[in-house]
Amino acid sequence: EVQLVESGGGLVQAGGSLRLSCAGSGITLDKYAIGWFRQAPGKEREGVQCIESDGGIGTADSVKGRFTVTRENAKNTVYLQMNDLKPADTAVYYCAADRRCVNDARYWGQGTQVTVSS
Repeated sequence: EVQLVESGGGLVQAGGSLRLSCAGSGITLDKYAIGWFRQAPGKEREGVQCIESDGGIGTADSVKGRFTVTRENAKNTVYLQMNDLKPADTAVYYCAADRRCVNDARYWGQGTQVTVSS
């Protein structure tokens, strides 16, 4: 059974940082594209950043220069480093896996809450 488990969310003040983790089981993450998505209350889910299996990265304009996605293959984990957080970044963050970076990825985690206070 494939499982993706996010962790690292929490409450942080504006300007602060968090690092989210997406750990895989039953799946070798470095063979998949891993996307980070977020959904704020009352809003549609949006893609934040995605790393392809070949290392290519796509980034939403809203987080460029602030968020960085990386892999740690030895731990079968993908990270999302989030710096200079803003209240508008408040959302549930999800990681997802598929063969390519797509919005309707095949495998999803359960999400982790990120709350940024002003």
